[in-house]
Amino acid sequence: MARFLIAVWPMYGHVFPNVPTAMALRARGHDVAFYTGGKAVDLVEGQGFRCFPFTAVDGAYFESLLAEGYFGERSRLKRRRRQLFIYRHWLIGTLEGQIQDLEEIVTAWHPDVLIVDTTMWGPILVTAERHDIPVAIYSWTVGTILPGPQGPPPGLGLPPPRDWRTRLMGTFVEGALHLMTAPIRRDANAIRQRHGLPPLDITVAEYTGRMPLYIATTVPELDYHREDLPPSVRYVGPTVWSGPAPASAPAWMERLPDDRPIVYVSEGTLREQEPIILRAAAKGLANRPLHAVLTLGGRRDAASVGLERVAPNIEVRDWVPDTAFFPRIDAMVTAGGASTVLGALSAGVPLVVVPTEWDKPESAQRVVEAGAGLRLSPDRCTPTRLRQAVERVLGEPSFRANARRLAEAFAAHDGPEEAADLLEVLARSRMPA
Repeated sequence: MARFLIAVWPMYGHVFPNVPTAMALRARGHDVAFYTGGKAVDLVEGQGFRCFPFTAVDGAYFESLLAEGYFGERSRLKRRRRQLFIYRHWLIGTLEGQIQDLEEIVTAWHPDVLIVDTTMWGPILVTAERHDIPVAIYSWTVGTILPGPQGPPPGLGLPPPRDWRTRLMGTFVEGALHLMTAPIRRDANAIRQRHGLPPLDITVAEYTGRMPLYIATTVPELDYHREDLPPSVRYVGPTVWSGPAPASAPAWMERLPDDRPIVYVSEGTLREQEPIILRAAAKGLANRPLHAVLTLGGRRDAASVGLERVAPNIEVRDWVPDTAFFPRIDAMVTAGGASTVLGALSAGVPLVVVPTEWDKPESAQRVVEAGAGLRLSPDRCTPTRLRQAVERVLGEPSFRANARRLAEAFAAHDGPEEAADLLEVLARSRMPA
């Protein structure tokens, strides 16, 4: 049997998609461990997996950096500068710590395959080559973020280059991003050279496509049917997991009305982020012919976000078991986290996406391009506009039809098992006969 080490950042949106594949590998008799930090350590150990916690990586600094976010900046230019600042300190500032931690883990535990988060660069840039261990990139986003002529510049949620206007816009933005991210590439190469490795002549994002395996937990229908991706990319379908499953559905789910649409509103688990979606939904959907369930994500209370008093057709819940709830709802309002979007679409649920930051604009644009929902800018997320978007998604059958079409595409895959198949093949290619 083989040993698989999953190196992943300790945000739930990053960790959760890895758990079903880890379970599938363990069920086949393999030894699976995680390298992560913070709250994710207890989470993965609670599922019976060994966890090597961050030691040299400053987990407190990392979490405080990401918690600040960059959407709070009013100016778009300042948001972009703040975004680049965070990315540089996150991706580069933690590299030496990752490398030091992984050096000890690899020497003591001897994994056969490294399963790596797309944004955890230590294993990709240094560890894999120094120890001759194959890397499988685990892309948990709604679409792949690999650059190529058929995809938009990643991170901004731009449309794909399908005509001269979108191609021109993509070329301009890509050129600007290449200049703005030059310091990140320079720093990454300096660290490689410090560890006796040659510099890269391509971006790190491109380099991830040169790993032996790139697992995309989505489907081509949500990735613009791209044909410009490297052969290492394999679509396996979603690997959705929303935490330990409750023994039974909460009692309040059984009391939901069946004579009106059910709308689920979630803003994710970041408690530091301004709750613009929850507040707009509480006002905009009040006293409408629907029933809305608003979740606080398990990390805030109603009073702290101004939702202690809501209309009779709205209920506020501390936490909602997404997987159990998705089949019961008619529409979803979300900030656009990948697991939430893929989970809702797996149940054929159309979406209103209000993307704030990180990968969320990309998720929103792919939902729009697939015809499975609407995108509402956070800057324009007023109660009226949000209500209009929800009523349109509920009222126009095409959104539900396209969401169900995607659900059928998902159902053609068994994400965790297909990922485990690919990982076993990669492990066998390294292990002696």
